[in-house]
Amino acid sequence: MILISQIMKSIQRHPFHLVDPSPWPFIASLAVFNCAVGGVMYMHSYLQGSIILFIGFFILFVVMFMWWRDVIRESTLEGHHTGFVQQGLRYGVILFIISEIFFFIAFFWAFFHSSLSPTVEIGAIWPPKGILVLNPWEIPFLNTIILLLSGCTITWSHHAIVANKRQQALISLILTIILAIIFTLYQAYEYNMADFRLADGIYGSTFYMATGFHGFHVFVGTISLVISCIRLIQYQMTQQHHFGFESAAWYWHFVDVVWLFLFVSIYWWGGL
Repeated sequence: MILISQIMKSIQRHPFHLVDPSPWPFIASLAVFNCAVGGVMYMHSYLQGSIILFIGFFILFVVMFMWWRDVIRESTLEGHHTGFVQQGLRYGVILFIISEIFFFIAFFWAFFHSSLSPTVEIGAIWPPKGILVLNPWEIPFLNTIILLLSGCTITWSHHAIVANKRQQALISLILTIILAIIFTLYQAYEYNMADFRLADGIYGSTFYMATGFHGFHVFVGTISLVISCIRLIQYQMTQQHHFGFESAAWYWHFVDVVWLFLFVSIYWWGGL
């Protein structure tokens, strides 16, 4: 009787997933706080600022790996991601992307606030006096084409997964990862060749904060795509269960759209 009662208690009678207690949210919050403190210290030239910033990022990446590992295990091995759970996860990703939209709105707001009404301290002109802006039709335009192509390839991969065409899904996903890496390398080269830095007034701060955070989002999106590629190789995604890839694809399309606004407003219009 005791065994029967234990079995009855272990049977899940609902389609929802009651998540087990996890240390990763708390550790992730500490890591993000560490990154914020280290970033402020680094930007104000404190001696240990870069070390604290690196430690925060390192802990955050470890937490990302461990947390995603647990979520993948819950999905593929334990079978907790039912249709209702996947629907809730989709709502969560949508809300996350909406929060990211408002995050970038803050940078666009700062840019347009300073550019539409330039003060006398920067010469009452935009771009400010002494700032040699980047040519938008060189590396920025090339990066725009690269990101648009990556948006096409990730959509191709998504449709291939839904159509159960595994080889096409792999090829297109690998192409997306390659394009993402090329974009990041070109942006790093652009930063190295620019004649202004983060400390060069309002133009430098708004430019590097907006484009730099976008580059960081590209880096995070690339990691998500690499993980999706590994899971696809290991047959962990099916026509019905591929939410991990789907969330990465949504995030990547968000990165594409933000870059289009960055190119038009900061690179092209802001450099006229």
